[in-house]
Amino acid sequence: MIPITHSIAIDPSEIEETFVRGTGAGGQNVNKVSSAVQLRFDLMHSPNIPEGMKRRVAALAGRRLTKDGVLVLVANSHRDQPMNRAEALARLVALLREGAVAPKFRVATRPTLASKRRRLEGKAIRSTTKQMRSVKPDTD
Repeated sequence: MIPITHSIAIDPSEIEETFVRGTGAGGQNVNKVSSAVQLRFDLMHSPNIPEGMKRRVAALAGRRLTKDGVLVLVANSHRDQPMNRAEALARLVALLREGAVAPKFRVATRPTLASKRRRLEGKAIRSTTKQMRSVKPDTD
């Protein structure tokens, strides 16, 4: 099991990896070695992920989520396959951890009367300072 949080973990069998030819650096090797990793995780049908977390991760994933609810991550920044595999898995875990945190519920509050008065007093002081700057001194 791959731990996401202390209570949520995903089974490695839910992750499907395919290896494709990567782009970028690699010299002659780039044309003959499949070092890039395409990681697929069926987010919407995973039994280990709660429904609320699925919605949050889907919103965070954006275009990386297919219409079928499969999360697709591509890692091809390294020249060797094991490093790309590790990077893709780390990005999946980071995305799932970010989606595991529920947003805090904001309670609307009103400013107190004292804070309103302090704000207005500060504005009055600033206003008089600026007015004093615009007054031309006598030339006598």
